[in-house]
Amino acid sequence: MSKQDRKSRWYFGGLASVGAAMVTHPLDLIKVTLQTQQGKLSVLQLLPKIAREQGVLAFYNGLSASMLRQMTYSTTRFGVYEVGKEHINTDSFVGKVGLAGLSGLFGGIVGTPADMVNVRMQNDVKLPVEQRRNYKHALDGLIKVYQQEGFTRLFSGATTATARGIMMTIGQIAFYDQTKVYLLSTPYFKDNLVTHFTASLVAGTIATTMTQPLDVLKTRSMNAKPGEYNGLWDVVKHTAKLGPLGFFKGYVPAFVRLGPHTIITFVFLEQLRLNFGYEAR
Repeated sequence: MSKQDRKSRWYFGGLASVGAAMVTHPLDLIKVTLQTQQGKLSVLQLLPKIAREQGVLAFYNGLSASMLRQMTYSTTRFGVYEVGKEHINTDSFVGKVGLAGLSGLFGGIVGTPADMVNVRMQNDVKLPVEQRRNYKHALDGLIKVYQQEGFTRLFSGATTATARGIMMTIGQIAFYDQTKVYLLSTPYFKDNLVTHFTASLVAGTIATTMTQPLDVLKTRSMNAKPGEYNGLWDVVKHTAKLGPLGFFKGYVPAFVRLGPHTIITFVFLEQLRLNFGYEAR
């Protein structure tokens, strides 16, 4: 049986996502910083400001939390999707969307604690020294949140994180699979790097557009201090003060981050499938 007939093991998506996160983390940090500020600092102003005040390594602040997030969030959603294909018919696009939504639901819940610590560690670079949380690494952040703010605080922003996880997984996995199927049905594409790149670029664009409003709300909720907002609706109202485009704040860096992240994830995933996957029966 040829390598093109190989399938994923359930944990391949998590491994591929961790690898992608290591490459795109600085872009994610810029996105979070833009989303949590109330001012109008542009990307071109923000980059030299961080480099000048914090040093180049500041762009990798929170990398351990980003990797932990992918180990929990992405491993869960890719794993559920891969295992679910054995039980749910994904030959149709509706089937793909349904399974992807379910996978994103589980992934969003499981990944919320690491996601919150990731947001806080990344946001530290723009705070005054006396206001920084200064988590040493992801596990230190989880422990401090638990000790200082309680267990339930670990799941702050879980509602928007889960909703975002659903939309993200639909946008990424379902649209990637469907786009790949369509491309392979034409005489112009084969199961190779060009097809993987094209399908993942389409998926990354769709996923960014679908998830950006939820991503802004999630980031603000997770980064908030206790008592800063009175529920999710208060976060919505606060963001709405910036106008409709406030819900798409940081869209360009979000796409610049999520586009390459999606491409790298699926390129890595396809290589894992081709070289280490199990043969389809």
